[in-house]
Amino acid sequence: MAASAAAAAAVSQALRDRDVLDAVGTSAAVLSLAGSSFIVLCYLLFRELRKFSFKLVYFLAVSDMFCSLFTIMEGLSNAFYCFAHDYSAHFFCVASFLWTTTIAFTLHRTVVKHKTDVEEFGSIFHLYVWGTSLATTVLRSIGSDYGRPGTWCWIQQGSMGKVLHLVTFYLPLWGAILYNGYTYFQVNRMINNATRMAVGISDRSIQSDVKADKKAFNRWGYYPLILIGSWAFATINRVHDFANPGHKIFWLSILDVGFAGLMGLFNSIAYGLNSSVRRAIAERLDMYLPERFKRSLPTLTRFKSQQENELTSLIVDASNT
Repeated sequence: MAASAAAAAAVSQALRDRDVLDAVGTSAAVLSLAGSSFIVLCYLLFRELRKFSFKLVYFLAVSDMFCSLFTIMEGLSNAFYCFAHDYSAHFFCVASFLWTTTIAFTLHRTVVKHKTDVEEFGSIFHLYVWGTSLATTVLRSIGSDYGRPGTWCWIQQGSMGKVLHLVTFYLPLWGAILYNGYTYFQVNRMINNATRMAVGISDRSIQSDVKADKKAFNRWGYYPLILIGSWAFATINRVHDFANPGHKIFWLSILDVGFAGLMGLFNSIAYGLNSSVRRAIAERLDMYLPERFKRSLPTLTRFKSQQENELTSLIVDASNT
């Protein structure tokens, strides 16, 4: 009797923990879905945003949107649905952080290498992102029993399944983190050198331009931390699970699903809500809002006159020289 009661209590606690994790993961994914959908909507509505640099942000937002959507969707007991659901979630989540590497590559090639041919890489970017995402997803599905043993319903309990998950998801993830960190370091070093050179130049316009670029890149330099912040706890959780199978840390699992689910929101704020988007929104508000509402939004004037200092304009301007 005592053993049965203990087993029943353990099962009940596991179900409660699962409900909490599902609630945290779904709530985070809903926020990411809203943020990424907003960026997609802005790209579709505002023609002036449809430049190459922001097109990369658009595809990043599309990937985040579907990654969040499939994360929100509850898997049914049907094994095939379970496989299709997580197959899609894996595909778009991998595509999301791969798109950040294309943005980093574009920035590095434009600023550090002084190349103006970035638009020629559009087709290569698509092949790289979608092809790599498909390859890792197919490889991850090999040997899957399509069951529901965990939050990702087709993760295997055996060591081979865990190794495949680490190789096909976390290896590309941390590869993207390292690459983004390296490229942003190179770009920041280039801007620092330009800043030091501008100090000895009497031309105030050159000094002003360099300071503006430096201010923009100081912000963009922190963007590799988005992937780290989103997936650090998930990585620690996977490594712990691999080293100590069957010994879950509940609070670590909460941080895992919570921060990973917020990746789309972080990306939409960092990559999407730049001055070009804010100005496009401000112009539409200024065009259609009644005058009495405009007076209560003094930032409209500031956004209309704000000079473009972020990645989008820098890449576009360099491409047109």
